[in-house]
Amino acid sequence: MYALQQAVRSETAYRPHVLLVEDELTIAKGLKMVMDEEGYDVDLADTGLVALNKFRAKSFDLMVADLRLPDIDGMEVIEHVRESRPETKVVIITGYPSVATAVKAVKIGVSDYLRKPFTDDEFIAAVDTAMKDRQKDSMEKLIVETQEERLIQRQEVIRVLEKASQDNNFWAELMEKGSAVLQNYRLSNTAKAAIISGDLNWIRINIGELTEEQLMFIYKRLEREVW
Repeated sequence: MYALQQAVRSETAYRPHVLLVEDELTIAKGLKMVMDEEGYDVDLADTGLVALNKFRAKSFDLMVADLRLPDIDGMEVIEHVRESRPETKVVIITGYPSVATAVKAVKIGVSDYLRKPFTDDEFIAAVDTAMKDRQKDSMEKLIVETQEERLIQRQEVIRVLEKASQDNNFWAELMEKGSAVLQNYRLSNTAKAAIISGDLNWIRINIGELTEEQLMFIYKRLEREVW
């Protein structure tokens, strides 16, 4: 939960990085100004090649791209970005819409498809919606990773305790050398400390109910502390 809270705080203070791919300088400057006012950090690219080079050098939360570029077809740039950086959201802006490009945009997961001319409000609404989707995806990924990490932590603690109950040499090393014996286990420092100190309360809250055999090392560790 702490990691999730930290992520939420960082999201609120974070200025999303946007790459605007537009070869018409007047339009590019106008859209950049609109996004700057909304708190976005905007880089400009006037060709497809420049856009791809910028993506290689830096990660972006969102790409806003015109489909007609002077060197590479805009859709090719978008497809490359979606394949190599699927977490990056994409908004298409085009003065030459077609059913074929709209269908393709949907298939590759483009967030929005705006036909020029559009208003500033329409543009910002599309950008904001794309970024909300990205933040939602990021938080869902973090939740999944946190849940997976919690499960792995539980499995590793149980693995250590079961090995201690079955292997006298491991038991003795764990008792005498402490956390140095646990370097090859995927355990947080807190989990290691709980095992070594015999923190039964932490074990029960974070790992769950265990068998008497699994808890044998913890019981003996506590007895040793008493004596």
